[in-house]
Amino acid sequence: TEDEITLFEKDMKEFWIQFKISYSTEQINQTSALRDLCKETIEALSEKWSRKLKEEDLMIDKIQEYKNEILQQSKYVAEKEEQLTEIKSKLNQEEEQQKNLTDSIQELKEELMKKMEIKSSENEAAKEKVERVSKIKTLFKERLGLEMRRIHDEQLQFIFKHIDHKDPDKPYMFTLSINEQRDYEVTSCTPPLDCIAELQLKLRETNNFSAFVANIRKAFTALSYK
Repeated sequence: TEDEITLFEKDMKEFWIQFKISYSTEQINQTSALRDLCKETIEALSEKWSRKLKEEDLMIDKIQEYKNEILQQSKYVAEKEEQLTEIKSKLNQEEEQQKNLTDSIQELKEELMKKMEIKSSENEAAKEKVERVSKIKTLFKERLGLEMRRIHDEQLQFIFKHIDHKDPDKPYMFTLSINEQRDYEVTSCTPPLDCIAELQLKLRETNNFSAFVANIRKAFTALSYK
């Protein structure tokens, strides 16, 4: 019986030894397989993430490249906008200058037209005055025997004929000028008239030149009968 027990114990020891050996080998094989699987998985994941990282690096480079391009485009657009603003400013200045020039030209045209109208009116008035003086001169010469001459120092000499009925060609004359006070002044009278100062004063007061000349003729006529 003791031998059986001893044998049983021996068998049990061998069994455990074999079991442990067998279990350990299986565990080792399983662990080795698991390790290999993990290694393969880690390598696959590493390769996958490496590719992803490379793709992300490429993506980051592309994004940075796009950013740089956008920055360059923004600078270009800003420069063009600045140039456009300068061009618009110059155009506005030129338009303002053009408007001012046009306004100035229009003002000059209007001023010139007014001056031309005034000149035309003055010319017309002067023409009418010359015609009127010419008619008066002709009338005086034909009917009153009066001749007017411009002599030295811008004086006018008035010569009357047909006054003395005994000698129609005998001249009666006086000379008229404008003094520094812009008044009429008789500088000579042949033959002398006592009333010449009175007639001169009346001419200055009334500015009626025709009446002045007519009154002097009357005075010369009255003198011829003395």
